Amino acid sequence: QVQLQESGPGLVKPWQTLSLTCTVSGASMSAGLYYWGWIRQPPGKDLEWMGVVSYSGSTYYSPSLKSRRSIFRDLPTNQFTLQLLSVAPEHPAVYYCAASKLLLLGAPEKTLYASWGQGTQVLVSS
Repeated sequence: QVQLQESGPGLVKPWQTLSLTCTVSGASMSAGLYYWGWIRQPPGKDLEWMGVVSYSGSTYYSPSLKSRRSIFRDLPTNQFTLQLLSVAPEHPAVYYCAASKLLLLGAPEKTLYASWGQGTQVLVSS
């Protein structure tokens, strides 16, 4: 069974770049069996789908993030990374990485995914 673990800084300064990595175990990303995505949940708000990367490197992003985001995968290390530019002070959240067997665009519901990470909280403060 595929398992996911997020890692990254728990605190970033406003308008800095946030970089989070998801380490995959129990499955090889290069096998092409899953899509690898990122979802976040701000305090008191709904889950927000951010984007996804395929094993081939194709990416799909939420339009709300505009060009401030990128997701890329590193097949040799079995990891994929989210980079979010200019994190606003009002955007703390818990960030989750997730694996799905289908390409899920704009769908943050946990039940649709084969596996989720435990989540990592990111605070934004100077």
